[in-house]
Amino acid sequence: MGSPPSRPSSAKPSDDLSEGMPKDWMFWCIIFSFALSTLITAVEFTSIGTALPTIAHSLKGEQFIWVGSAYALGETALVPLCGGLSQIIGRRPIMLSALSLFALGSAICGAASSMNMLIAGRGVQGLGAGAIISSVQIMLSDLVTLRERGTFSGLIALAWAVGGGVGPVIGGSMAQSGNWRWLFYLNLPICAFCAIMILLFLRLKTPPATLREKLSKMDMIGNFLVTVSTTSVVTGLTWGGVRYPWLSGRVLLPLVVGLIGLVVFIIYEIYFCKPPVVPIVLRMDWTAASGYIQNFLMAVVAATLSYWFAIFFEACKDKSPTGAGVHIFGLSYSIGLMAIVAGVAIKKTGNYLIPIYIGWMLTIIGAGLLTTLRADSSLAKSVGFPVIIGSGVGIISVALLFPILASIPVTQTAPTMALYIFSRNFGYIWGVTAGGAIIQNELKRNLPASFLTQFPQGVEIGFETIPVIPSLEQPLKDAVLNAFGTALKVVWQLVLGVAIAGSLCSIGMKQLQLHTKIDNDWGRDELAVINHMWSRAPQREQQQQTDIEKRDQGDN
Repeated sequence: MGSPPSRPSSAKPSDDLSEGMPKDWMFWCIIFSFALSTLITAVEFTSIGTALPTIAHSLKGEQFIWVGSAYALGETALVPLCGGLSQIIGRRPIMLSALSLFALGSAICGAASSMNMLIAGRGVQGLGAGAIISSVQIMLSDLVTLRERGTFSGLIALAWAVGGGVGPVIGGSMAQSGNWRWLFYLNLPICAFCAIMILLFLRLKTPPATLREKLSKMDMIGNFLVTVSTTSVVTGLTWGGVRYPWLSGRVLLPLVVGLIGLVVFIIYEIYFCKPPVVPIVLRMDWTAASGYIQNFLMAVVAATLSYWFAIFFEACKDKSPTGAGVHIFGLSYSIGLMAIVAGVAIKKTGNYLIPIYIGWMLTIIGAGLLTTLRADSSLAKSVGFPVIIGSGVGIISVALLFPILASIPVTQTAPTMALYIFSRNFGYIWGVTAGGAIIQNELKRNLPASFLTQFPQGVEIGFETIPVIPSLEQPLKDAVLNAFGTALKVVWQLVLGVAIAGSLCSIGMKQLQLHTKIDNDWGRDELAVINHMWSRAPQREQQQQTDIEKRDQGDN
């Protein structure tokens, strides 16, 4: 589309589409496409937990932890690049490319004939998912003001929670019926539908620039550093204590190299790169920095719960994959509902500190209660305790956005959101990989030797043991159930420690004013034209009336 008409320099913020932007039917179609895109990424993230035992048994594969780690790695590695690219070539092309990548990865997973092929497909899926989540948050900032973000971030969080809630049920039911491949194939028409919605209704302005100017803004060194470093960290976390001992060089080397690489990336971005991938770090104060740290820690908690809690019902409560998915509804939907509540409250009050404090308090209480769960705990406790921690996570997941965005000018929204999503997705990696490593290490110590002899491949395929638990004779069955219960208790202890660390990081944050502007270099392109047309409408009507009166006088 052509450039929108220029606006008077004296226009107020509300006059230049920065406040009170009309929420027409096209706007809600865009929001729906954002929500649906987010929903399918959540389904893929959470459904694999209940389906993985069946998939591992079907493909006869080892290193099943990489099925989750590859997805989380893909979600994280290229997010900073997505933020830069969206700033250079525009938001819509990145979103469409993200949906295409997600569809491609889904097709590879559905056609997988081996565990390695499945892992590769999950990595491609993750690349698309990370770009989808990042693009949605960036474009949402282009469409609504920060004060309005609470409500709309809550809606997107609710979509993620709905996907997280139905994901385990979908994954479990398809695995139980032997149709686990459709868990991936069903993404193809949904991705196509979302892409059509984006093509039809999303029109965002893109600042003009030549190809040379756009390429000169690409920070290839920074993106290379963060991608390689993240991959190295994930490799060390995934192998630690499972494939190799924690103190072995094959675990310590990638961990140390990856963490040093991330430090080098930050130093490079601050002092050497022009323009940097994440320029916002140049002006980061404690309020914003604390927001990023808490965002990472919250993601560790959320990923650990979403990915591993269904295993508690399958391995300790003798539930089917579908039944396990149903029993974690309380966890999933408490996250989404409380995210909506938090978003509305922040919009009305402008205060984000109180929700953050309340959210961490609920998370700590819920995590503490989870550590008391055993294989023989009542079903009421097993279903009810996660609702408390889910409520806390839901509140925090929305509230942490505000201290970060309130600390920066609106022109820095895209790189800021890219760093925000990167810190969250990096936390997802730790939640998935650390949880899996803990479970495998604890199973190695606690599973009866007589049971382990049935699996010569070793404890690394521990998930393949879950489908055979219902057929075990007593007392072996109870011993296996208790072994899984003990392993998961250590995971919940990790969650408790992370929640306490997150609450401590919230100390010293400031309450900043939530601005009511958006970056007018972006936003909906057609709205500028519509607004201009409407602003001229009274003049046109007056001119038409004058012409009619002159014509009538001439006729007389």
